[in-house]
Amino acid sequence: MKTRFIVNPRSGRAARAFAAVRTFAAARLAEVVVTERRLHAGELARRALDDGCQLIVAVGGDGTINEIASVLAGHDAILGLVPCGSGNGLGRTLGLHGSIDRALDVLVEGRPRPLDTGLADGHPFLVTAGLGFEAVVAERFNRHTQRGLLRYLATSAELWRNFKPETCTVHCDGLRESRRIFTLAVANCDQYGNGARIAPGALPDDGVLDLTAIPPATLRNGPALLARLFLGSLNHRSDVLRLRSRRFVVERAAPGLIHVDGEVHAAGARVEFVVRPRSLRVMAPAPDELSILPVGPAELAASS
Repeated sequence: MKTRFIVNPRSGRAARAFAAVRTFAAARLAEVVVTERRLHAGELARRALDDGCQLIVAVGGDGTINEIASVLAGHDAILGLVPCGSGNGLGRTLGLHGSIDRALDVLVEGRPRPLDTGLADGHPFLVTAGLGFEAVVAERFNRHTQRGLLRYLATSAELWRNFKPETCTVHCDGLRESRRIFTLAVANCDQYGNGARIAPGALPDDGVLDLTAIPPATLRNGPALLARLFLGSLNHRSDVLRLRSRRFVVERAAPGLIHVDGEVHAAGARVEFVVRPRSLRVMAPAPDELSILPVGPAELAASS
């Protein structure tokens, strides 16, 4: 299988993983290329497709993975993952977070798993997209050279006091729900990354997206909301809106920011989120390891 590795050396642990990746690639006569600027990973992925690569491996964080996956969606080529970012939402979902050696082994011993992808205002995403506070934090967080959970929490704390919640109206499947929200996420996976489960129960291959709208966060309810985020129990709160659908339309009072897998874009007052079922093939752990992974319809059918 013709393979190419695309490495973003500025993503988290990617620089430290570089030696192991090069050794692994050299043993299999695979090429390694390095990104040099923003959006370069997508360009390199398109070149890899043109060159007939069948396995294209992203070595970097969620942003790098997003760029490459956006190119591969709808193609037969397989996306490989060596997650090296600060959040690693997709890598954690697939059981690939942590050991670089394990991620490399899965490229050989794993199997292609068809996953859904989403579109937010036309921008592809794999893990989560959203608006409100999380988009504002993503915009500020992306300015920092140092990343990680502690930096993200510190950035959130800096912005929280002056952030003004907004009223959004969500449309899906004939439902119209208006809420004053602090943040709104549409998820393909259950978490942002770092174990922060914004959409408990969400699966990346169930053909739908999961929407979570968080109410205004105050000194009174904020700690409990944050705790439930990391405990994976936000769906147990009556003031948290949880919906599941193939398509959402969210209307707000004015244009603003959205994010897709942490990358920020300007968007209008009306934002559409749509699922693209089984549009991407990702190399994942083999079937005998499925007991430790979130199991979706594809795996249930295969095991019956």
